[in-house]
Amino acid sequence: MFLAMNRFRIAPGHEAAFEELWRTRDSRLKDVDGFVSFKLLKGPSAEDHTLYVSHSTWRDRAAFDGWTRSEHFRRSHASAGDTKAMYLGPPELELFESVVEG
Repeated sequence: MFLAMNRFRIAPGHEAAFEELWRTRDSRLKDVDGFVSFKLLKGPSAEDHTLYVSHSTWRDRAAFDGWTRSEHFRRSHASAGDTKAMYLGPPELELFESVVEG
């Protein structure tokens, strides 16, 4: 099992637009070999931002790497620059490999 997480700091007042962007996004993840699940999680709000985390689960690292080199990936990230004003800095990518499962 492999997890890919991105942390997003979203400017106050842009939370609803950010959530809608993810709700309506044509990621085609379900069509990708090795994809298991996806979640967008909303965290705490501070004075200057609200924290969100995207969390995708993959069969293994190879499946995730394959997706990042795919046309599906390019298409799902093509308009990322159009919404730059809602972000306080770039997303912070964190990658994890499962070592214990219960």
